[in-house]
Amino acid sequence: MSETLPAIGIIGGSGLYQMEGLENAREVVVSTPFGSPSDALIAGEMSGRTVYFLPRHGRGHRILPQEIPHRANLWALRSLGVRFILCVTAVGSLQAQYEPRHIVLPSQFFDRTTHRTEHTFFGKGIVAHVAFAEPISHHLQSLLFEEANALGHTVHRGGTYVNMDGPAFSTRAESETHRKLGFDVVGMTNLAEVKLAREAEIALATMAMITDFDCWKVEEEPVTAEAVISHLVSNAATAKSILARVIPRIPTVADWPEHRSLDSALVTDKKLWPQETAENLRPLIGRFL
Repeated sequence: MSETLPAIGIIGGSGLYQMEGLENAREVVVSTPFGSPSDALIAGEMSGRTVYFLPRHGRGHRILPQEIPHRANLWALRSLGVRFILCVTAVGSLQAQYEPRHIVLPSQFFDRTTHRTEHTFFGKGIVAHVAFAEPISHHLQSLLFEEANALGHTVHRGGTYVNMDGPAFSTRAESETHRKLGFDVVGMTNLAEVKLAREAEIALATMAMITDFDCWKVEEEPVTAEAVISHLVSNAATAKSILARVIPRIPTVADWPEHRSLDSALVTDKKLWPQETAENLRPLIGRFL
């Protein structure tokens, strides 16, 4: 295995706290300018590629959605050479065709969160505005779609993920409003990861694993934490089987458009960059220094 190949990151959601099949598995602890990541990263090799696994809620599910240190998580992954990320996240369905244990590969996101400073690496003297019209890497999404289909899973390509704060689940009024606006799934965590990956020039795609119908479907019991656990176990096994097939197909060269997303995004003149800010962002902007 060549250490020069771009590494692959896997961010696991509710129910996915570890990744079997990694050879030479070891823990990697990374210190970042944005604090500590959710947990130690688990590094290993799979199909000749370096893979880093990170449970966004920490092992044992110890971190609330609004407590997730997204910037530390993504900075840590980028500092280790990760240029492709596969996210797995538990979501509620907002449309009847998406049933529990189905997979949705969202292409769009809608932000209903209130923690905007956690959604960007920039500030403190360096301004950047990345293009975000197409937030997901369509190349990576295609690999997920093909391999999920090959394994016989029900997978839906496209759709909009609406990101709410949590940790409480939706009110029925919120759920109905999200449906009327045409959103497809609702979650509490993935949008910040998608935004930060784009700023870090990482290609990212998401597997949204359906656990429930939120609370809009009145003939179903409103969603509770207890009600989703059995679906989480099944969804985690499904996700692992798909990831194991996708990893060998990820390119060995990072040359997709997402890998140069800062080319037209940096606004502040380089001569004005504060030295400390620039150093803190070196894993992201090193090629401009």
